[in-house]
Amino acid sequence: MADAPAPNAATEPFVRADVRGLLDMLKAMNRPPVEEAGPVDGREGMRMMAQIGEAPPREMAVVKDVKVPGPAGDIPCRFYDVRESRDAGPAVLFLHGGGFVIGDLEVYHALCTEFAARLDLPVLSVDYRLAPEHPFPAAPDDCEAAARWLAASPEELDREITGLVITGDSAGGNLTIVTTNALRDRPADVPVLVQAPIYPVADEAGKHDSFRQFNDGYFLTGATMAWFTKCYAADPGSPRNLPMLGDCSGAPATVLCTAGLDPLRDSGRRYAASIVKDGTEVTYLEFPGIIHGFFTMRKAIPSGQADVEAFIDAVSAALERRK
Repeated sequence: MADAPAPNAATEPFVRADVRGLLDMLKAMNRPPVEEAGPVDGREGMRMMAQIGEAPPREMAVVKDVKVPGPAGDIPCRFYDVRESRDAGPAVLFLHGGGFVIGDLEVYHALCTEFAARLDLPVLSVDYRLAPEHPFPAAPDDCEAAARWLAASPEELDREITGLVITGDSAGGNLTIVTTNALRDRPADVPVLVQAPIYPVADEAGKHDSFRQFNDGYFLTGATMAWFTKCYAADPGSPRNLPMLGDCSGAPATVLCTAGLDPLRDSGRRYAASIVKDGTEVTYLEFPGIIHGFFTMRKAIPSGQADVEAFIDAVSAALERRK
C-alpha cells in the first residue's frame, strides 16, 4: 500500500530549493523591514541586496548617463547599448521597481545590460522621482516624459528610434502599463510596439487569493505593500494609479510574467486575461516556485536566470512579429 500523503501536501506551494535557501537566510538575518527602516535606509538596503544577490553586468559598448527634460526638472537616466552605433530600430524604455519608494539606476544596472545584450537593442533606464518626497503622480509623469523624449530620437543618444518597447518590474510594471496607455491616448513620435510588464500591480492586489496566500514569508509582504501605498499617496480611483480602473483596451502586443509565490501574482493574471478579451496579443509566462523581485536576484536565486532569459526571448519574439 502506498504511503498516505503528508498533511496539507496538496496545499503547500512549490518553493524552489534556491528560493527556500534565500528566504531562510533572510529570516535568519532578521533585518528590519523597509516599512520600519524608512525610505532612505530602505533605498540603501535595496542597493546592498542587489550588490549581494544580483548577477554581474554584461559588457556594453555604451553606458552613458543622460538628463531627460521632465515636468519638474531633469530626470536622471542611463543609456545602454551593446553596439557603438546601429541602424534605425526600436529602443527599450526600462522603468524600475521598488514600490514607487525605493529602487534606482544602480540596483537595475546589471538587469538593463541583460536586456540590452539579449535583445540587441538600446535601453534607456529611467530614475523617476520617488515617494514620499515626490508622491503620485510624479512617477507616471516622469515616465511618460522619458518615453516621449526617447521616441523623438534625441541627439544625445545618436540613435534613430523607430518604435518603443516599454518594460519594468513591480511598480515599474505598473508604470509600464500606465505609460503605454498614456501613449495610446496621445501618441508619441513613434509607436509602442511591445509592452512587457514584469510581475506588475494592475489593480487592487489585496483582493486576490495570491495576496492572502503569499503576503507573509515570501519576501514581499502585505505590510510592505501597505506602506508603499501610503507613501505613494495616489488617487485611489485613478487609472494612472491602478490601470484596470480605466480603459485598458487598445494595448500593443504584450509580454507579461508573474512569479508563482508573489502576492501580486493574481493582479498580473487578471490584467493579462482582461486584455486578451479585448483582442490584444498576449504572451503570458508564470514562473513557478519563485518570489517577487527575482529579476534582480539572479546570483542569490540562480534558477531565475533561465526565467529572465525566457521572458526577454519572448519580448524578442513579439518584436519579430511586428516586422
